[in-house]
Amino acid sequence: MISSRTLKNAVYAEIGRLGKALASPARLEILDLLSQGPKTVEAVAEGTGLAFANASQHLKVLRLARMIDAEKHGTYVEYRLASPDVSDFLLAFRKLAEARLTEIERLARDFQVNPTAMERLEPRSLLKRVKDGDVVLLDVRPAEEYQAGHLPGAISIPVAELRKRLKELPADREIVAYCRGPYCLMAVEAVTTLRKKGFVASRSEIGVPEWRTLGLPVETVERSSS
Repeated sequence: MISSRTLKNAVYAEIGRLGKALASPARLEILDLLSQGPKTVEAVAEGTGLAFANASQHLKVLRLARMIDAEKHGTYVEYRLASPDVSDFLLAFRKLAEARLTEIERLARDFQVNPTAMERLEPRSLLKRVKDGDVVLLDVRPAEEYQAGHLPGAISIPVAELRKRLKELPADREIVAYCRGPYCLMAVEAVTTLRKKGFVASRSEIGVPEWRTLGLPVETVERSSS
């Protein structure tokens, strides 16, 4: 009969596999990136600033730990989180780090170059204001991430295209921009641009993964099969 110690050693050894997979800032960032939607190795490398070979190796480690899956589409392979549980765990892990590591708060404060662009907006209140037509919700992430999942009623204008597409936004309503969460600065850049052009604009720190965790609805766009 198996002893209690043998069982615990075996179980915690398996759990430790996840710990090893997460013991890398690069792999944590990759998981965060994939929580926005499926991506190819090339997209992961571009989004994280990693070399293609390094991104591929990190993806392999995460796949062996069963935190991500791979799916082939024609000539390319697309990676995605293995389940919503992975995103939920990542958010809980981040919140624990924020609660225990004061350095994170200091870093976040240091990088808030424009504090007024970092206003906190209560999600359900924001959703009501969007439904009532009081504000325009602006998703400034890449278009494929918007298609994979976006906040209800949001329109998509990637931050790199914003200056050229300002005419698509109403000048008489507040614009609330969001991107990948509290440590993504794309929405901060968008708010700065909008305010310089005379728009009333603010930023929501909540991204799609945080929104889902709250049990709030998320919309998707069906991808073309071509």
